[in-house]
Amino acid sequence: MAQSDMPTMRSRRLGNELKRLRVERGYKVQDIADKLQCGQPKISQIENGKRGIRPLDLTVLLEFYGVEDEAYIASVKRLSREIHKVDWWSGQGPLLYEELKDYLTLESDSALVREYGPAVIPGLLQSESYMRQIFEARTPVAMIDALVETRMKRQELLDSQLEFRLRAIIEASVLHRIGRSPAVAREQLGHLLEMGDRPNVNIQILPLDAAIPAEQYAPFTLFSLSGEPSIDVTWLEHVTGGTLLEQRTDVQMYTRVWDEFTAAALSPSASEKYIRDLL
Repeated sequence: MAQSDMPTMRSRRLGNELKRLRVERGYKVQDIADKLQCGQPKISQIENGKRGIRPLDLTVLLEFYGVEDEAYIASVKRLSREIHKVDWWSGQGPLLYEELKDYLTLESDSALVREYGPAVIPGLLQSESYMRQIFEARTPVAMIDALVETRMKRQELLDSQLEFRLRAIIEASVLHRIGRSPAVAREQLGHLLEMGDRPNVNIQILPLDAAIPAEQYAPFTLFSLSGEPSIDVTWLEHVTGGTLLEQRTDVQMYTRVWDEFTAAALSPSASEKYIRDLL
């Protein structure tokens, strides 16, 4: 990957991690530049995700920072190699906006995805006709087929990666307003039942009378990124795109909300019955 193509989601994650290690140990950028015998701009570019880092330099840095956890070292080095990875969506060009590409990267790099859907059914659980219905409401006709194909391609994660797990909490109201066509509703509800039978998928319905916090929450996704130790980040969806939260306090807050929603939602078996009764 050319330096001009950065930053990417992975290069930013790597840069943020290296910056965190430096700041926690009280070093300045110049200290690291002196250690690697380079200029300050190079270190700043690495920490900002605008360029990669040579394997030897990364090894030197981790030793300099006193990192001894072998699993953590292996995880950081793997991330460093993968900033040059070319994903299947990289060739989609202007069809996919950058924030969506960031989301797809996080999804692909995760071992566990926890998604709360207060307005629509999560993308990994959508049937094709339901997807089309959503896109037709706000997307130019010429783009619909390609966007549907992209979303269908995403769902291959559930088939091709056995270690990939999906947990979804869906507001009950979403199931009652699936769409204009009864046929679309039946197909989508049936699709949810099929997906819920998979060993790596867990679906819970949040009933209308659930005892949940009074605050209103936008759709959010908790990504547990692969590697040891696993790193959790939060993605918030909004009207104009998405926002990534990486600060530990932010992630912990949304993790607590997820736990509260999980406790308030129907169990997976009760959720299945709810969907069957509605179907």
